[in-house]
Amino acid sequence: MAATETREVRAQAKWVRTSARKARLVAEHIRGRSVPEARAVLAFTPRAAAREMEKVLRSAVANAEANHGLYGEDLVVTSAYVDEGPTLKRWRARARGRVARIRKRTCHITVTVAPAPTSAKGRRGAAEQAADKPRRRPSVRRPKADTPVEPKPEAAAGTEAIVETEAAVETEPAAETTHAAETTDAAEAPAATEEKPKPKRRTPVRRKKTEETEKES
Repeated sequence: MAATETREVRAQAKWVRTSARKARLVAEHIRGRSVPEARAVLAFTPRAAAREMEKVLRSAVANAEANHGLYGEDLVVTSAYVDEGPTLKRWRARARGRVARIRKRTCHITVTVAPAPTSAKGRRGAAEQAADKPRRRPSVRRPKADTPVEPKPEAAAGTEAIVETEAAVETEPAAETTHAAETTDAAEAPAATEEKPKPKRRTPVRRKKTEETEKES
């Protein structure tokens, strides 16, 4: 079991036409990340070496899925390093018969992926993953025990008389307030009728005198 948990799958690209110094800057971004995160980082990296690094990562994931039965989305980039390759020597003619040196550098890119600690079993179906999750037991609500109601002690005759007198005192102010409210309503009723606007009188229209009316006059 320990061998399967620490199993690593490697992919390598040799003689890539870019300098090792530039490719190492891209390798630092994906080292230690999961495969989906590494793909997202490489997709938005503007450097040219990111395209070559993405090809090597894709090859490593394909090797893990085809040869070892692992699930690509559960893998993690354990290591990503770049070695320097052979350098092609070229020259360019310059002024006064001189020659300028041109170095066309190459590098070797290596990416290693391994299953994450949470997915060491490799590829599994959705039903198996759901079966591994612990199931919660349904909560059963227990009925509350009926609490016995204690009978109230009977009041003495003297206390009953006191309660009756207090109730009578409380009802008397209420009657006074109702009487006062009726009187105020009666007083406000005629005032409300008086406040109604009076209808406007129409002004008589003066007709122009015609010739006949002038003759008659």
